[in-house]
Amino acid sequence: MENPIQSNELTTTLHLGVRSVADSSPAALIESLLEKSSPEEKAVIQSVMNGSAESAMVFIHRGPSRGARFLITGDGVSIGRASSNDIFLDDITVSRSHATIKRTGSVFEFTDSGSLNGSYINNQQSKSHSLVTGDEIQIGKFHLLFICSQSQSGEK
Repeated sequence: MENPIQSNELTTTLHLGVRSVADSSPAALIESLLEKSSPEEKAVIQSVMNGSAESAMVFIHRGPSRGARFLITGDGVSIGRASSNDIFLDDITVSRSHATIKRTGSVFEFTDSGSLNGSYINNQQSKSHSLVTGDEIQIGKFHLLFICSQSQSGEK
């Protein structure tokens, strides 16, 4: 049998597996995050989960700035590479004005602002998405975990 890769071939294709977020329940993702967190981080995450439905947070759990956390209030937040954003993600893979998260009624809504590289929620490209606790937002190299109160996400 002949080897499919010729010795004169200059390039090959590598098939890399994609980590599946869909197989994990939101509760399992949060539990995993809590296990890996410091006591201070656990206290902050649990206070948001047990707090009012008017605030939420995102926690960078993979990529540059791992461990950073950002509170989201009723006013919402802007996300992007420009330092004027509420959540400043300093990497070329992030657009200057990449996305927003705003509270609409009792729901936090993620909206991509027409970014060049797009945004992914739970490994699915998304322009707009109603967020629930445990949703993973990928913006460039950054993987952010969305956390809101259990009463707002219906988990109590």
